[in-house]
Amino acid sequence: MKKVMSKKLVLCVICGLVLFIFPASVVEGQKTGSARRKRGFNGLSMNLGNLSRLSHAKTRSVSPENFTGEKGKGGMATKGTGANAARELGQEWKVSPSVRIKPGQTFVMADIEGTGAIQHIWMTPTGNNRLNILRIYWDGEEEPSVECPAGDFFACGMGEYTKVTSLAVCVNPKSGFNCYWEMPFRKRCKITMTNIAEKQMTLYYQIDYTLTDIPQDAAYFHAQFRRTNPLPDKTDYVILDGVKGWGHYVGTYMIWGSNSPGWWGEGEIKFFMDGDKKFPTICGTGTEDYFCGSYGFNNPKGGGFRHSTRLMWVCRR
Repeated sequence: MKKVMSKKLVLCVICGLVLFIFPASVVEGQKTGSARRKRGFNGLSMNLGNLSRLSHAKTRSVSPENFTGEKGKGGMATKGTGANAARELGQEWKVSPSVRIKPGQTFVMADIEGTGAIQHIWMTPTGNNRLNILRIYWDGEEEPSVECPAGDFFACGMGEYTKVTSLAVCVNPKSGFNCYWEMPFRKRCKITMTNIAEKQMTLYYQIDYTLTDIPQDAAYFHAQFRRTNPLPDKTDYVILDGVKGWGHYVGTYMIWGSNSPGWWGEGEIKFFMDGDKKFPTICGTGTEDYFCGSYGFNNPKGGGFRHSTRLMWVCRR
């Protein structure tokens, strides 16, 4: 989810929009000292408001064409899942666009050493996305900070595809899963995919990251997955639990089905924080209200619930 020579911003438009930013120091031959580099912008959290800021961050990318993300090592594959299709083009031409993961196998998608942050993850997995398990480990962890079915991580539940458009997660036709969560690490980052299905899966993927300084107050990204079917009558469904320490909550993806005609699955979202017992600090008015809708997501023109809103994503800070 997720970078070069006048003080002026030079824009070059080539088949879309490509931005090149040139620092005056290079054009004018000015020197930049190490002390200035340490105090400067670290290149993370880029947006339209800071495109003019320069950094010494190093952008890298891991994919089946460059498993290590090393500089100048992309497109070197001579063997891979696309070798037959690229037979007349050869090396440099999408020879290895994907990997195949056998039933029960865990494949290491990325194993990155250094200090930096994941900025973008793109993947197109085949098979049942509830049976493709994504895990992310920070700085030598034995237990993952992220452990979630790939489909649910990208807001596509029940093993189905749905189009998603948001700043954090974007899912495009036909099955392009993207996330732009900024995920900092200080020593190492390992990302794996486990196939728990009975059939082999094919995984296309690319992980874009930046090697740069990380602020002391930058938190580690975590994600939990839960599922209860059916949920017992008059029972609270626990979305998140067991979180201790200093941090903040950034988002929820939820999908549910209703087995009762006339009742769509209403429930207040409650936040119990820092020692709350019986009563929460935050209590909403309903699930659809929490997901920025109202009245059960009914179609304003009648006809019942809007099916397209049954798969929902919300970010909170």
